[in-house]
Amino acid sequence: MMAFSFSRRVRLVAVSLGAGLLAVAPLTAPLVPAAHARQASGSVDDAVRALRGISTMRADFTQIDRDGRRAAGTMTLKRPGKIRFDYGRDSDFLVVSNGKSLYVVDYEVRQVERYPVKRSPLGALLDPSRDVAKYGKLVPTLRDEVLSIEVRDPSRPEFGVITMIFVKNARAPGGWELNSWVALDAQNHRTTVRLSNHRYGLSVAESTFDFDDPRRASRRPR
Repeated sequence: MMAFSFSRRVRLVAVSLGAGLLAVAPLTAPLVPAAHARQASGSVDDAVRALRGISTMRADFTQIDRDGRRAAGTMTLKRPGKIRFDYGRDSDFLVVSNGKSLYVVDYEVRQVERYPVKRSPLGALLDPSRDVAKYGKLVPTLRDEVLSIEVRDPSRPEFGVITMIFVKNARAPGGWELNSWVALDAQNHRTTVRLSNHRYGLSVAESTFDFDDPRRASRRPR
């Protein structure tokens, strides 16, 4: 019963991730009234360089939906356009992108949901040269060492909005480390993702972004 409850909770959070991401502002970079805010020392170009400087990355993540439901696991990213959110062995869920499509995989009910990456706020994270540079803008914060970039395409509101938060870190690509992001899809589904324990330049096999289709299997391989 405990496993089922965990799986149901992860499903609710994971589906909101696949449909498109946002939520409450992250703890590290609160949005503030204009009278108290100031411009960060970084720029949109700095954010683009930081994202494009990541060849591979693995980090722990905590994910929170608009109702406060939480899930945690490990995120693996590889250029170009690949990402995997692994919720651990106790979860029957997986969220993975092969560079073109984002899949929410439910091994308990043998279901796979597919979302085109370019139609999700995740598109800005996975293709920074296309989205961040053209549609990104700085969002003032209270701290110079925090860079907040909001990305939206005004002509495509169905693509949603993503706000990426970077913290200055000399050890990170481009000198700015992706700390968290918040996103909002066209249906106002909200999700916050916070990262920790970043590791860069790892060897990541292409098979990391494959998955066993539960519609053709009796159970998830371990």
